[in-house]
Amino acid sequence: MWLSDSGRHRIAALALPGVLPLDFGIPVQAFGSDPHYEVVVCADPSAGPVRSDGFTVTASAGLEALRDADTIVVPGYRAPDAPLPGAVLSALRSAHARGARLMSICTGAFALAAAGLLDGRPATTHWQRTAALQRMYPKIDVRPNELYVDDGDVLTSAGVTAGVDLCLHVVRRDYGAAAANARARELVAPPQRAGGQAQFIERFRPASHGEDLAAIRTWMLDHLAQPQTLDELADRAHLSRRTFIRRFRQETHTTPMAWLAAARIDWARELLETTTSPVEQVARLSGLGSPAAFRAAFHRHVGTSPADYRSTFQAPGHGEPTPGR
Repeated sequence: MWLSDSGRHRIAALALPGVLPLDFGIPVQAFGSDPHYEVVVCADPSAGPVRSDGFTVTASAGLEALRDADTIVVPGYRAPDAPLPGAVLSALRSAHARGARLMSICTGAFALAAAGLLDGRPATTHWQRTAALQRMYPKIDVRPNELYVDDGDVLTSAGVTAGVDLCLHVVRRDYGAAAANARARELVAPPQRAGGQAQFIERFRPASHGEDLAAIRTWMLDHLAQPQTLDELADRAHLSRRTFIRRFRQETHTTPMAWLAAARIDWARELLETTTSPVEQVARLSGLGSPAAFRAAFHRHVGTSPADYRSTFQAPGHGEPTPGR
């Protein structure tokens, strides 16, 4: 492991224009007060002052800091689809080529992607931006449900506080569980969070791109608790099974059964957040089968158990469930 003259592992936090305040503060705080690390804040001097929300970052170094750092962290920034200066991309590529470890928080993944450092690799970013990352950089194996992805010398995290998870993971990787647990206590954060990013996504059902089958989708939502088959849905739409599947996919970019499963998961999440209904009743009301089948489907879609999801997201003043959707 490369160490600075002070004997500590040097971290360079690269502040890009429009740097997001919390994304920027997380690595500076997580590593800056840890005796194992030395943090330097750097920026591209040709871009002028680095403006954020309500303040300006005064970097203590320019891009030359990337030549000396053992680990480079790229926090998220406001316009990840905007082109970055060639000097920034070149500095990131050179740092990676000489063996530096690179990390991104939230939309910082777009900077690594623009430098070509995520091609052929698994990576993640904020769930609201995963589709854009995949569209702009199709060579990346985008993992939308992960809190962070460790691919050895390149690590990426999901949005905002997932950066805390990644930083603690790095401390754990560098100096062991005891050091990571100590940092977690100081940050008042869990050493490791259960589940992935999927539990924070607002909506699983894809938006519709057509209204011809809107009525049948409404019927599906109104009858989530009861069994629904492709043949029954096609009959209600007055279409053959094959035509129904084709037109449903055209309007939603997914299959009827996948759309239905996502709708049921959405409803189950709402019930877990807003009611005290036992898991057995949530399973029945959402149409997801037996409690065991419901738990398996929920974990597959959301990345955590119904009980853990409820303990995290249940709203205060919750009431009793409505009998149906």
